[in-house]
Amino acid sequence: MIKPIIGIVPLYDEYKDSYWMLPGYMTCLEESGVVPIMLPLTTNDKTIDELVDMCDGFLFSGGHDVDPELYNEKKKHECQNICIKRDEMEKILFNKVITMDKPILGICRGLQLINVLLGGSLYQDLESELKINHKQKPPYDESFHKVDIIQDTPLYNILNKDKIDVNSCHHQAVKELSSKLKVMAVSEDKVIEGAYMKDKKFVIAVQWHPECNYKKEDTSVKIIKEFINNCK
Repeated sequence: MIKPIIGIVPLYDEYKDSYWMLPGYMTCLEESGVVPIMLPLTTNDKTIDELVDMCDGFLFSGGHDVDPELYNEKKKHECQNICIKRDEMEKILFNKVITMDKPILGICRGLQLINVLLGGSLYQDLESELKINHKQKPPYDESFHKVDIIQDTPLYNILNKDKIDVNSCHHQAVKELSSKLKVMAVSEDKVIEGAYMKDKKFVIAVQWHPECNYKKEDTSVKIIKEFINNCK
């Protein structure tokens, strides 16, 4: 049987002008029986078309802050580094993947970006705007806070739990949720931690990092495996 191919959006180091990848994104997929590949950071329409045709699913990874201009706000002082190249590439990629209804898993920035691309907005900085800290110190495979899982959502169906412990490494978060998304997880301090598209085969995104703690947390393994099952 041919293994599914999962395309992962690359991380970008503007100081070294280089693409890179945290190993957890690769290993959590490879150890679950698929072939992960890091995508090029390109806005070439034909190249992205070929990538969408080639890959069976896509992981929208963490990384830079999303450019506030995408949700019609000016960048605040607390908003950190943005990557225009990545925002542009992911917008094109997301729209093509959605059109073809291929599976998507969004992680951290992935949730934020998907929300913005579908018309939602973000808190540019949780600490200054809400006096909330969701950015833990290493190691990132340790739990940092709890989230409540909403019943009758894909995440509840995957985990069959009302509450789980998660890690956390973000300072931005969903503010206004897109009308095209539904909430499936909320933190104890009411930050949206998970969302999904109801009318698509598999488009779910979480604010925490399953790729960092999948070796310790069964909930992370289940999320990754459900994503992969939908890519077959």
